[in-house]
Amino acid sequence: MTVRLHSRLGFVGLLAAATVGVYALLVLGATTALTDAAHACPTWPACNGEWFALSSPSLAIVWAHRALAVVVGALVVGVAWLAVRGGESRRVRAAILVAALAYPVQVGIGAFAATTGSAALVSGAHLLLGVTILAGLVLALAWTLEARTAHLPSAESSGAPRGADDPEPPSSGPLATAHAYFRLMKPRLMWLLCLVASAGMALAAGPTLSARTVLWTLLGGVLSIGASGTFNHVLEREKDQKMDRTADRPLATDRVPPRNALVFGLGLAAASLAAFWQVNLLAAVLGLVAILFYSVVYTLVLKPNTVQNTVIGGFAGSLPALIGWAAVTGDVGLPALALAAVIFLWTPAHFYNLALAYKDDYAAGGFPMMPVVRGEATTRKHVVLYLGATLASAAVLGLAARLGALYALTTLVFGALFLWAAVRLHRERDRSAAMRSFHASNAYLGALLVAVVVDALVL
Repeated sequence: MTVRLHSRLGFVGLLAAATVGVYALLVLGATTALTDAAHACPTWPACNGEWFALSSPSLAIVWAHRALAVVVGALVVGVAWLAVRGGESRRVRAAILVAALAYPVQVGIGAFAATTGSAALVSGAHLLLGVTILAGLVLALAWTLEARTAHLPSAESSGAPRGADDPEPPSSGPLATAHAYFRLMKPRLMWLLCLVASAGMALAAGPTLSARTVLWTLLGGVLSIGASGTFNHVLEREKDQKMDRTADRPLATDRVPPRNALVFGLGLAAASLAAFWQVNLLAAVLGLVAILFYSVVYTLVLKPNTVQNTVIGGFAGSLPALIGWAAVTGDVGLPALALAAVIFLWTPAHFYNLALAYKDDYAAGGFPMMPVVRGEATTRKHVVLYLGATLASAAVLGLAARLGALYALTTLVFGALFLWAAVRLHRERDRSAAMRSFHASNAYLGALLVAVVVDALVL
């Protein structure tokens, strides 16, 4: 039994390593294409008859890509062999075999692209097949982890401290009142969403980004987030009283009257639109859409009524990417849509961890969150699935926005850390593991957005 258990854990580890390896090939391949490194080596497999010639950075990139392809290929073959010999489920074997059979085809397309100048159609097919291989391995990993852990006891939601949502100091007076109104604005959301808008601006403008655009866009963003958060507090005040995590919020404890909070939110919304208007009309329209979507569509319609609330609600978090781009250009471009897609797909992979940690709270509040409706095992599986989708969309963003080596290294390293945390979540199934995965998701997106800004503005 012990030998078989270790063998199974080894299979999961090897499968996770193969997944990360394929993703590394995707981002390294994108870097090779964007830096025109392939032109330094127009032959395959050797470069003009030389092996491992590293006389230039371009050749170093080419050989890193080809050497990694050999290692990852061996990993994929090893995983396929273990899946067949180890008696994995039919769907796991099928997903891995699809990836394994597609891998040599992917290598062949890459060789053809390297020796023929890589036409756009060939490069597109190369990327699409790479994403297909990644999808097969991610599906196999999610299904394998589910099969290993679904029948085991879970404790993600146990031990959640009361008032974990930024407890307020027990004081009174003007400072306490100001602090209560500040909490209505959900300040914890501001840094990440403002970073999303900053990435959108940086992609659109590059080094020519003006301080005026940044100032008005971020001011509008902070105020719109504050307005959305305030309306959310007003509309959910009765449910907040039923949940340990939110029972100490200002409206739930009557420290701020609902009417005052509503007026405060309307003032923030008006000020937000005025700030966006200083940039352009489209930014103001998108800002209004963001406020209405989060406050009305998500809070009133999605969150209390459908298990897909987190998935669809990701649209609200993706809008700052479009706002940032629109603030510079007055329109919405492909890189902005690619960045928005990353945020949209990242949201479930991120928030499902918090839903696991506070499952009992959400059940008490009457919210049909994934772990409440579908169970912890299904939720953990969806964390892995949406993480895989996030990584694939991040690779597409790198190509669409022509980002470089810093971005590629960041998404690879932090994406691997996020995947490691998600795998540990399946093995440990407790609140600490859920919160570790939650923080890993924050670290991944935060680092990715910083890399986008630095790459677009400096490199």
